[in-house]
Amino acid sequence: MSANELLLRDARADERDAIAHLTSRAYEEYASVMAPSAWTALRDAVRASLADDAGVTRIVAERAGAVVGSVALYAPDAAPYGDLASRAPWPEVRLVAVDPAERGAGVGRALVLECVRRARQAGATTLGLHTSRSMRAAARLYERLGFVRDPDHDFHPPGAELVEGYRLRLHDPAHPEL
Repeated sequence: MSANELLLRDARADERDAIAHLTSRAYEEYASVMAPSAWTALRDAVRASLADDAGVTRIVAERAGAVVGSVALYAPDAAPYGDLASRAPWPEVRLVAVDPAERGAGVGRALVLECVRRARQAGATTLGLHTSRSMRAAARLYERLGFVRDPDHDFHPPGAELVEGYRLRLHDPAHPEL
């Protein structure tokens, strides 16, 4: 593997703090974009999710020995949003985080595609995720990968932005490359 290649792998237990720090840095930009109450709600939800490993596989992207991205892939029927959202019968992508210095280098895309690959390998026919209006770059990435809006799975946490549901049919003939 060359120094510039991206390695995708399961996170190790000793990387928990590094993943939390990376995710915090990646999501920091929303503090200046969102209303203060929405930012506080997002920050608290991210922290809670990072502290709970129930039903989740954490995946990291590593380049030249450094973790430059991470994502959480929740099992079907897990509760990635606690009691805020209904449980879905499909796996869920959450907390796509890319080191700000690595943005535009395909790390986020690679992490989402790894989730697609793993969901397919597990026999899932659908993969879900959520985002919000402040996360437009993320939504554009998801839409380019074939995810479509799923308003039936939207939810609105108190004080926060509307959390918008998206789904990807894993055997979509319009996106055979996925």
